[in-house]
Amino acid sequence: MLQTLLSVILFAPPAGGTAPNPYLQIVPLVLIFVVFYFFMIRPQQKKQKDREKTLDSLKRGDKVVTIGGLHGSVAGIDTEKKTVLVQVSENVKIKFDRTAIATIEKQETGDKLATKE
Repeated sequence: MLQTLLSVILFAPPAGGTAPNPYLQIVPLVLIFVVFYFFMIRPQQKKQKDREKTLDSLKRGDKVVTIGGLHGSVAGIDTEKKTVLVQVSENVKIKFDRTAIATIEKQETGDKLATKE
């Protein structure tokens, strides 16, 4: 019933032949924008802020995974050029943009977990 009433008020042409209220015609567009903002734009902005915070907390020795799937540890950080030197193996170091770091693997404190042999 409420839906029918709203559709009559917002979308039905007036009976008297007068022009419809332009403010009522803008209401659906505003509602669409509000929905897009709260369900798409705002969560993406939060996600971007969290990613920047994570990349800012990057420090030497952290275990990282790049967007290409390369696993290694941070050997150095150049804040001026925004690059990270990732050590892949004992003698191999590769320079990446800071934005190429996909995740930082958290190291557990305490004893190492036992491995199955």
